[in-house]
Amino acid sequence: MTQTATLGGGCFWCVEAAFEELAGVEDVTSGYAGGHAEDPTYREVCSGNTGHAEVVQIEYDEDVLEYEDVLEVFFTIHDPTQLNRQGPDVGSQYRSIVLTHDDTQQELATAYVEALDEEGGYDDAVVTEVEPLETFYRAEEKHQNYFEKNPDDAYCTMHAKPKVEKVREKFEQKAQA
Repeated sequence: MTQTATLGGGCFWCVEAAFEELAGVEDVTSGYAGGHAEDPTYREVCSGNTGHAEVVQIEYDEDVLEYEDVLEVFFTIHDPTQLNRQGPDVGSQYRSIVLTHDDTQQELATAYVEALDEEGGYDDAVVTEVEPLETFYRAEEKHQNYFEKNPDDAYCTMHAKPKVEKVREKFEQKAQA
């Protein structure tokens, strides 16, 4: 059965590229969520004035990949202690956020974040927001599969490629064949 997860952990190009590596992932769509403007554009979101985060919406086969697996990968590929930034990207549009689709996801994501904080694996507190998804807006077509279409882009080489390599290495058993 297909499930949906919506996550933001910095630039959506990087998060999308990492999740494309996993078996069971049927589709990853870059977009915007968590803000107040209707149907925002990339330029509007990048201004930081819409309240949206760059996010990805992941469609996955729960018989192959469980929601907890999705969370594990997500928290491995970004730094959940960075408030409103990831790497060179700064602003609330790059915040760490899990947007849940139902009560079960809300409970699992909240428990996951609390466990990360309690385990003390980070020097700083986990700042990842967990909230129900209200509306997801698909990003412009040029942002879809960006890493796949632009693997030699300098930003992709420096930021997306290491996330892809981390997924391939750490989650080899869950990688696409």
